[in-house]
Amino acid sequence: MTSTHSPSASHTPRRKRIVVAMTGATGALMGIKLLIALRRLNIETHLIMSKWAEATIKYETDYHPSNVKALADYTHNINDMAAPISSGSFKTDGLIVCPCSMKTLAAINSGFCDDLISRTADVMLKERRRVVLVARETPLSEIHLRNMLEVTRAGAVIFPPVPALYIRPASVEELIDQSVGRVLDLFDLDTGDFERWEGWKKE
Repeated sequence: MTSTHSPSASHTPRRKRIVVAMTGATGALMGIKLLIALRRLNIETHLIMSKWAEATIKYETDYHPSNVKALADYTHNINDMAAPISSGSFKTDGLIVCPCSMKTLAAINSGFCDDLISRTADVMLKERRRVVLVARETPLSEIHLRNMLEVTRAGAVIFPPVPALYIRPASVEELIDQSVGRVLDLFDLDTGDFERWEGWKKE
């Protein structure tokens, strides 16, 4: 009997898949612009938002949390510990926590998986996948710095959204686009939305 199973059909390359987590730190617009950029790049996105992320979105932007959720392919409840992304067997290309609060950083560092964000980060680290934490806090205490050092040693990347003033930004959005573009560079994704440094320009 001839099998109708096609090996090539079962090995169709999947879309690149990235988890985006938003916490209550200031900088909600960065997470939103990140989702927009990933959508434009045809990356499958899985979104987790904390309750304070939803509150910050309402306070800092003209978006409603429901509009932000609509930008993602899939949205997961922060308390759903049975979500696909909570397991290492669910293939993903990494996690971006944007913005990342110091509370979330501490939970990730300690391995205290009390919600889906910290659990997903734990899974990504154990599976040796890319984890980028867009840390939003200043100034930094010794506790913050210790947590950052420890998660870096565990394989995560700390990405403070430091403004690139060499682009001579005309707006806050240009600064955000530059930071979003640099974050996605870490996943070999090019947004094409910002000016890259090419040396001093002659007058």
